[in-house]
Amino acid sequence: MDSTLQETITRIRQRRTGPLILELDLTEGITEGPPGDPVSAVLTMRRPRIADVLDALRRARSDHRVHALIVKVGGRPIGLAQVQEIREAVAEFGRAGKLTVAWAETFGDFSPGNVPYYLATAFRRIWLQPSGDVGLTGFHLEQWFLRDALDKVGLDVQVGKRKEFKSAADRFTERGLTAPAREAAQQVAASLSGQLADAIAARLGIDAAAARSLIDHGPYLAAEALDAHLVDAVGYRDEVYDGVRAQAGPDACLLYLGRYLRSRQLTERARQLPRSPERSIGLVYATGPIRSGRSGRSPLGGAMGSDTITAALRAATTDRRVGAIVLRVNSPGGSYVASDAIWRQVNKAREAGKPVIVSMGDVAASGGYFIAMAADQIVAQPGTLTGSIGVLGGKPVITGLLSRAGVTADAVNDGRHAGMFSTTRPFADEEWARVNLWLDRIYEDFTSKVASGRGLSPEQVEQVARGRVWTGADARERGLVDHLGGLAKAVTLARRAASLADSAPVRTYPRVRPVDRLRPPQSSEGRGAARAALLAESWGPVWRLAAGAGLPPFGPLLMPGRWTIQ
Repeated sequence: MDSTLQETITRIRQRRTGPLILELDLTEGITEGPPGDPVSAVLTMRRPRIADVLDALRRARSDHRVHALIVKVGGRPIGLAQVQEIREAVAEFGRAGKLTVAWAETFGDFSPGNVPYYLATAFRRIWLQPSGDVGLTGFHLEQWFLRDALDKVGLDVQVGKRKEFKSAADRFTERGLTAPAREAAQQVAASLSGQLADAIAARLGIDAAAARSLIDHGPYLAAEALDAHLVDAVGYRDEVYDGVRAQAGPDACLLYLGRYLRSRQLTERARQLPRSPERSIGLVYATGPIRSGRSGRSPLGGAMGSDTITAALRAATTDRRVGAIVLRVNSPGGSYVASDAIWRQVNKAREAGKPVIVSMGDVAASGGYFIAMAADQIVAQPGTLTGSIGVLGGKPVITGLLSRAGVTADAVNDGRHAGMFSTTRPFADEEWARVNLWLDRIYEDFTSKVASGRGLSPEQVEQVARGRVWTGADARERGLVDHLGGLAKAVTLARRAASLADSAPVRTYPRVRPVDRLRPPQSSEGRGAARAALLAESWGPVWRLAAGAGLPPFGPLLMPGRWTIQ
């Protein structure tokens, strides 16, 4: 027999019967759910899905063949809530008696590395390349303000907001953080830093003050990090793998976590072919800014469409095999009317007897919180950014900018307020009053639905609303979420609510077949109605003007500012 073929057969046999070392590379980042369109599929083809990582680690815990897990961290940023989900799964894997090893070329390449190092603290051993660093610096939240620059070019922005913490457009109307915006940002930074310090303290067996001191003395060179016990060893990839092989055994085979999961799934499916379909949990991903219409690509990235999400919720609701629904929300918000349509469908699912459990990802704020608040239970990670219960609206006024460029505008109107939304003139007093009436109506509707969905009084809602962003940990203390945890926790709660077995499968909705993407749907409730589109907009035909003015291009219920947690 050819030696190459013999070696291949031997490797396959070892992977089926011999000890395994699982590998996971997170340097390309991680994705939330299945891609909704061809562009997303191409952009995310090398990134593992968070649900697949969690499922694979859950299966590997009880697999006697699996001896160790090696995870490469660093590279493309991963959201803090996703990191917390992986940390929980890795900790459970380690408690099953398996070796867990994190290794990085660097935790921040002359840049902050708080989040990748936070992930590494869940592992039994941390390796760092000798040339690497530990960018442990604490969290820095910064915004740039363009008010003076806009004055120089003659551009004005008219914005109304509800209320003082709704600061998404402040960078165009202010010259620095307002007092409410600074208070909210400081609270978020303190909450996140506390979570990081707690993780370091737990790993090193020190108190929170000592862990905080380590953060304040960063960043660290590799040798300094080793002396401070922030890492366990300094070495290159070959040394990391040699050390793990020495503990797992000379016959141990390397296998990527994704390949391991697929092999386990295929084996289980082969055993279940003769069986009737099981009752299951329906999983609906609500990812990206919220807009009306179908989900798809937009000028600023992917967006969820209310038609797609409501169709998915209807499909899960009408499927008799689905016992409960998990709605995975990872969204900064967007369109008010689209958010309201999704909120309504969540209520309809509950009225039909299907419990709905929300799992919040990195962010579920403003419109993202709007679609979540009617669920039976809400689960968030401590580092999730949520809340932002408020609204803003307005328009740019570009008359001065046009004048400086030598451009003039003229128009005819047939209607008292026909030119109300023109960007070549400010709102008249009567028109501005209508804008504020619109904002008041949305804010009242938002807060009243929060009160109803969360069982809070209007006074309690007002204390936590006003556009303020909270971390998941702070939101739980204030009644905005029910539990701290991730997708696995939400699925467990859903199984319990539907009285399903712990092994009940999870199926993603919408379940659109390839042929459904090619032919028109038969109706708004057909399979094809839930397919994604390639382009998206949310303010309607004026999205370009809103985006150009710095207003949230996806609608009035958008979380303030851009929050980058590194």
